[in-house]
Amino acid sequence: MASLKLKTHQKIESNEPTNGGLADPGLLSKIDKLFACGVGEHVALPQLVVVGDQSSGKSSVLEGLTNLPFPRDSGLCTRFATQITFQRSQETNISVSVIPAPDASQDHVDTIESWEKLNLKTLDPTSFSEVMRKVTLLMGLGEQHDAGGRATSTSLSVDVPGIFRKATEGVTTKSDMRMVKTMVRGYMENPRSVMLTVIPCNVDIATQDILTMAEDVDGDGHRTLGVLTKPDLVDDESPVLELVEGKRHQLNLGWCIVRNPSQKQLSDPDNDRDAVEEDFFRTEKPWNSLPKERVGVKALRVRLQEILSAHIRREFPKVKSEVHKRLTDARQSLDQLGAKRETTDEQRRYLLDISMRFQNLVVLALNGNYVENECFEQHPSLKYANAVMTRNELFNDHLERYGQSYNFKAADENTAPAAVPFSANDAPEPEGKLGLRTTENHADLVDVVSEKDTISKHIGNDTIKWLTEVYKGSRGFELGTFDSSLLAMTMKAQSAKWEPIAMSYISDVVTMAHSFIVELIRLLCSDLRVSRSLLSTLMEDLVDRYRAAFDNARLLLCLERTRTPITLNHYFNDNLEKSRQVRMHAAMEKSSTNDCKHGVVVRLQDIMQHHPMSNKEHTVREIHDILQSYYKVARKRFVDNMCMQASDHYLVSGSSSPLKLFSPSFVSNLSSEQLEEIAGEDNSSRKARQRLGRQIKDLEMGKKILT
Repeated sequence: MASLKLKTHQKIESNEPTNGGLADPGLLSKIDKLFACGVGEHVALPQLVVVGDQSSGKSSVLEGLTNLPFPRDSGLCTRFATQITFQRSQETNISVSVIPAPDASQDHVDTIESWEKLNLKTLDPTSFSEVMRKVTLLMGLGEQHDAGGRATSTSLSVDVPGIFRKATEGVTTKSDMRMVKTMVRGYMENPRSVMLTVIPCNVDIATQDILTMAEDVDGDGHRTLGVLTKPDLVDDESPVLELVEGKRHQLNLGWCIVRNPSQKQLSDPDNDRDAVEEDFFRTEKPWNSLPKERVGVKALRVRLQEILSAHIRREFPKVKSEVHKRLTDARQSLDQLGAKRETTDEQRRYLLDISMRFQNLVVLALNGNYVENECFEQHPSLKYANAVMTRNELFNDHLERYGQSYNFKAADENTAPAAVPFSANDAPEPEGKLGLRTTENHADLVDVVSEKDTISKHIGNDTIKWLTEVYKGSRGFELGTFDSSLLAMTMKAQSAKWEPIAMSYISDVVTMAHSFIVELIRLLCSDLRVSRSLLSTLMEDLVDRYRAAFDNARLLLCLERTRTPITLNHYFNDNLEKSRQVRMHAAMEKSSTNDCKHGVVVRLQDIMQHHPMSNKEHTVREIHDILQSYYKVARKRFVDNMCMQASDHYLVSGSSSPLKLFSPSFVSNLSSEQLEEIAGEDNSSRKARQRLGRQIKDLEMGKKILT
């Protein structure tokens, strides 16, 4: 809710003391400047709040304290606060303005701030009432409409509307009652306000809501000064005397009592309020027995000066500290919103900045330079190169230990068994399952990654039996040799587990890459809506790049498992020759003797001895040795190719790596519609930016005032 601000410069008369205000003029001047530049919207500032029920005499008390005639038309003041600032000056000058609520629209703020009354020399009840009517219409309250928002605290002295318990037809509503009570409580809850709680003597204080509210917000009573009015209308003076004397319902700041002018006296231009009041408390019993410092508006003014001076001096260092803290917090909050991005150019610059920082961190992550930026320690999952290398090693281990379907036989185990039909049912029961995945499936990649993530740990030991059956099922009229397709056939069967192992490996690296991208974008872009929109825009191209890695993995599997085995690697011949030598060594070792002079020897006739072997047995042994030699070469080649191509090129460092997608060039190619969709600020962000901008401006001005 907006509020009315009344600023009065009172002329100093030659015979008037300059220290007759309510508090230290120097501190009051600083506080007024803080209020004037809007600091009171963000930091609780010391102020005097006058509260009470309607018809409690609150306006008359304010008249006595300020010498300003307040209008008494209750319909004018029931829904906004009147905020009053007094300053000593060489000339009398009165200005009236309206302070908009902090959450008001910019159009409403412009309308409110464009209205003001300046250089008024007097403000009598009639002109004051006319100002009130105009302000009521300006705030949008002329037809009982609530302008919305909350009450604001922007001056040292604040006259809030009186609390009322019954709506008046055509003037107030039940909604007004609730709004006024909320407004009054808002002012009272300010921990740096001093509450002048006005209560008439002719009511039971136990029925006064305003006193209960004061106790709720000021339990220890350090901010509450009770003011009793209408002592001339009370029938039983004893309860009132006990309050002023501190014998019941004690307040730390105590109670004062004043006598306000009657309606007849108010209409008399020659009436001297102070003289009439002084005469009343000097002559009327039992009021003349009360302490002089507790009776009359002059004594109340002195008491308020003491309280406010001490209160302001006590609270001023806290105000300084809070202004600095709120300014720091506001700047941090504005930084978190990022750069302003209302226009296409601003949106592009905003995304370009994020993309450049993204690529800088990508370079550090791929180079393993984790000490350059602390984000790698705070977010270990961003150590992408380390994670991929660890997964490479596990992939190699899985393929080496569990990749083959059958164990290759040692040289002395190659004796072929009797011809028995071979079937899959002859294999022993599986020895358990091996989990292949090391990462959890990302929600974005459900349709991309491999579904099969386990294989059997079982590896067959009846290798010769299997090879014999394969040979018998594929031989033709070859003599002492075998068909070239037989090696490809056995290689495909022996490497059957390569596919699930390889696809699980790529699935893990893809998941690592995607998690890296998602986390890094969210880290660099604090606006959750922007990060989500950006990821949504990137997702289609990212998925294409992930699938390219899977396609490459499938190509490598196809080349290794279904094509004619080819290698120029000399290790194939070395391994094959080594296998034959081992076989020969095992055969000769059976006929060897230990000659002390020459060591282990074999007689020539034993070497030349005829060892009959069928063509089938000879061919199966040859197939075994060739397959074993080729499998070793092919497995190592496949691991290297998977790591270098499917993983590193497609998912890590290649030009088409998903980590390279979000880059300045990508941002430069975005259309204005895409920029608006991704980086355009929503209404809440725009309002937050405007609010923080105003707050920072206000607090920076406040900081200069306090310096």
